[in-house]
Amino acid sequence: MKHTMFAMVLLVLTAFGTPYAAAASGLVVDGVTHQPIGDAIVTIDHHIVRSDKAGGFVSDAPDGATVQVRAPGYRRTAVTQKAGGPLTIALLPFRPHAVYLSAFGVTNAALREAAVRLTETTSVNALVIDMKGDRGMTPYHSPAREKIGAAAYVGEHAPAIDAFQSIIDALRRRGIYLIARIVVFKDDPLAQAHPEWAVRDAEDRPWLDREALRWVDPFSQDVWRHNLDLAEEAARAGFDEIQFDYVRFPDASGLRFARANTRANRTAAIVGFLDAARERLAPYNVFVAADIFGYVLWNPDDTAIGQQLETLGAALDYISPMLYPSGFTWGLPGCANPVADPGQIVRRSLAEGKRRTGLPGVRFRPWLQAFRDYAFDRRVFDADDIRAQIDAAQAADTDGWMLWNPRNHYDAGQLPR
Repeated sequence: MKHTMFAMVLLVLTAFGTPYAAAASGLVVDGVTHQPIGDAIVTIDHHIVRSDKAGGFVSDAPDGATVQVRAPGYRRTAVTQKAGGPLTIALLPFRPHAVYLSAFGVTNAALREAAVRLTETTSVNALVIDMKGDRGMTPYHSPAREKIGAAAYVGEHAPAIDAFQSIIDALRRRGIYLIARIVVFKDDPLAQAHPEWAVRDAEDRPWLDREALRWVDPFSQDVWRHNLDLAEEAARAGFDEIQFDYVRFPDASGLRFARANTRANRTAAIVGFLDAARERLAPYNVFVAADIFGYVLWNPDDTAIGQQLETLGAALDYISPMLYPSGFTWGLPGCANPVADPGQIVRRSLAEGKRRTGLPGVRFRPWLQAFRDYAFDRRVFDADDIRAQIDAAQAADTDGWMLWNPRNHYDAGQLPR
C-alpha cells in the first residue's frame, strides 16, 4: 500500500526567494505489527491533527519541533521533527490494568509499596492516584489550591507530601502507567472558600450531600478553570492520563444553580467542561478520561446529572463506567441480583455502551469492584468475582480495567498473573 500522506512534504516559498521550509509529515504505525494507525492524535506546537486511515499526517512545524502522538490502546510518545524527510512514529500497544490509590494511599509508604509490588507479581501495570480526592484533599502542595484558598492536604505533615514529585518520578522510572484522578464538582474545601460557587438548596443555603460535604456549581467557569489548573499540574508532574470523576451534577432534587436545571443545560455544562479540558491539556499529550455511573450506559437520558452517554465520546479518549455490581441496586432486565453474577453486569453494560455510541471497546476502560458488597448480601468479592469482571472487560476488548477498593487493599492472589 502506498501512503501518500507519508511521502508528502509541503514546501512554502517566501516572497523573497529564501529557502523552502518543510512541514512535519509522517506515518503513525503499530510498533508490533507495523500496521498504520488511523485517527491517532498528533500534537505539534499546540496544533493538533489526526492521522488519516493510512496512518499519515501533515502539520506545519519547524525543524526541531517536538511531535507528540497518542492513540487509544497505545502508549503515548514524542519524537523530534528533523530535516530530511517524513517521520515514522511507532506506538507500543498497551492496556492498563490498574489499582486505585487514594491521596492517603499514595502518601502512605506501606500502601504505596504494596501496590507497586503488584506490578511485579501480577498483571497490574498501572495506578490510579488521587490528585484531588472525594473530600477535596490533595497528596501534594498544590499551587492552584493554595492560590484559590482551598488547600487541604492528606497527612499534611507526612514526609511524602514534600516528596510527592520524587514519588511520581520513581513510579515513572518503573514503567508504571499513571492516571491522575481529579474529583471535580464535589469539592467541600472549594465551596467553603468560595461560597458564591457552591450548589445551594431551595432555601439558598449551601447544600450538603449524604456525607455532609458541599459541591460546587458545574455551570461556573471559575470552577472549571480551577480544576483545569489542577489537571495541568498533574500533566506537568508526568501523569499519562487525566481522569475526571464526579464530573456531573449532584443526584438530588430541589437544588439551585447559576442556570436552570434542565437536561439541555446540564449536558451542555458537562460536555463544555470536558471540551475545555481537552483543549487546555492538548500541549501535554495526555489521555483524557471521565468516570460515569454504570446506569448511564443504560439510561436513554442524562440520568438527571448531565451524563448523556452519546455526548461524551468526542471530548474523551476513554469513557470509564463504574460497573460495580453493588451499584446496580435496581438490577438489570433478567438479573435481579447483580452480585451473584458480576461478569454479566460488566459484559452486558459494555455491550450496551458500545452499541449506543458506536465506539470500539478500546474507547472504554471500566471500573471494577474489589470491595465488599453493600447493597445485596454483604458478600466479600473474592478471586472468582474479580476475575469474572476482568474476563468480561477483556472479552469486550476494552482499554484494560481498573479495580476500586476505597481502603487501597488488594490481594495479589485474587489478580491475574
